[in-house]
Formats: sequence, structure tokens, C-alpha cells
Amino acid sequence: MKEAIFGPAGNAEEFYADGNKSSYQAPAWLAAYGLNAYEYQCGKGVLISEAMCKTIGEEAKKHEITLSLHAPYFISLSSVEPEKRRKSVHYILQSLRAAHAMGATLIVVHTGSAGKIPREKAMKLAADTIYLALNASAKEGFSPITIGLETMGKINQLGTLNEVLQLCQIDTSLRPVVDFGHLNARGLGAIKTEEDYEKIFDTIATTLSAEQAQKLHVHFSKIEYSKGGESKHLTFESVLFGPSPEQFSAVIARHQLTPTVICESAGTMAKDAKYLQNIYRSLL
Repeated sequence: MKEAIFGPAGNAEEFYADGNKSSYQAPAWLAAYGLNAYEYQCGKGVLISEAMCKTIGEEAKKHEITLSLHAPYFISLSSVEPEKRRKSVHYILQSLRAAHAMGATLIVVHTGSAGKIPREKAMKLAADTIYLALNASAKEGFSPITIGLETMGKINQLGTLNEVLQLCQIDTSLRPVVDFGHLNARGLGAIKTEEDYEKIFDTIATTLSAEQAQKLHVHFSKIEYSKGGESKHLTFESVLFGPSPEQFSAVIARHQLTPTVICESAGTMAKDAKYLQNIYRSLL
């Protein structure tokens, strides 16, 4: 039976404590840890060489690690400034080039802000930018790499579940990246029960397809929030903030869902990814 796969966003503190120095060492380290996914981080810019991308890709293939890549955080699909939207397309193309060289199958993209303009206008701007990005991707031959649009954690950001699903209907090549910590934070603690998780998966299946829900790309971490939504990422040791990793793992096991689960805990992302995996496998 095909199973869900688990891994970290970037390199955990433990990775460096074990004497590792470069991301090309991550696949071997993760395989030894028992994990099978890795999301390379380009949040501060696509600063990795093509040669390093290829080395990471070779190591990932050798150790059977599924790769994804997080595009720069400063992408804003919904910016009111045309130049920022143009640059966002450029950053998406940079991310696709790196993902292509690495053999990553998906890049994760933030949608942008909706704080100073009506959300309807922000959605229109984001949709226009996505069209440009898809056209540019096709021209360069990157269409096989999925562009994933992430749900966001701050209330003034574009990126509710429904907004992301609406944008994903622009083209069948787009996929949602559901960050359960973000949804919980922007909902000020909205995910409290297993039924809350199930409703999210059901909404994806109804709005997009059962396959999209089945093979969802997931970000998971506990996140502290305030009245504006997300404040900071925590570790699973936090008891004050959710969402519950135990409930999440129970839901995907019970419904035989096979997501790629990327853990974004603060510093302990590998350990916490393994915790999610252990619970999930214990319930199969």
C-alpha cells in the first residue's frame, strides 16, 4: 500500500549537530533518520548553484527522498505594484529552474498580501500573475513541475483555504499546499478536532478533486498566533498552541490519505516529522 511520506522543511538543528555542513548531505541523513521527503528552502532567494542542485538531486535519488522546493518568501502575486508582480514571475522561474536541476516535483509559492486593497482585487491581481507565471513556465519547458499555492497564516494575507482553492482552478497543473498551522493561526485556533481536519480534506475533494485531496502537499507545525493570525513557529513540545499532530496523523491514516507532509517546526523539523510518521504508521 502506498503511504504518506514525511520530511522537514530545510535542515534541522540536529542535522548540523551531527556534523553536517551542506544540504547535499541532507538526503543521506534523512534516510538514516527514516524520513523520505525534503523541502529545500529558497525563502531568502534562489541562491543555490545549478551544480549544487544536481548534487542534491543525485543524493535524493540515491536515498529515495522526494524533493520539493520553497520559493522566495518575498513573492507577492497580488502586489498593487506591477514591477513587484513582474519580479514575482521572475522569482518563480528561478525556483522552477532550481527545482528542475534538482529533480524536485513541486515548488511552494506564497500568494501575497490583501491588507490594503479589497480581497476581490487581490485575487484578480494574483490570478493575472499566475497566468503569466504559467505561460513563462511552459515556454521554458517547466510545465511538469507543479506550482503549489500555499495557505497563509496572517489574516491580512491572501491565502485562506477557499482563496487558494479558487486560484488552483485557474489551471489543472496548480495544486494547493495546505499549511494546517497557518489555517489554525489565521482562524485563531480554528482546528480543534479530527472533524475539522476532515472538513478541510473534504473541501479540497469537492472543490478540486478526490485525487488532489488524496495526494495533498502539506506543511505542518504548531504556530503561535495573536489577533492578526500567525506570530511564530513552535515545536511540538508547545502545549499552548496547535494544531494537534496526533489528530492530523489519525485522520490521514484512517482515511488512507497519502500526502507529502513537510514539517516546519522551529529547529526540530526532522524530529517532529518523525513523530508524525511514527503516529501515522502505528495507526495503519
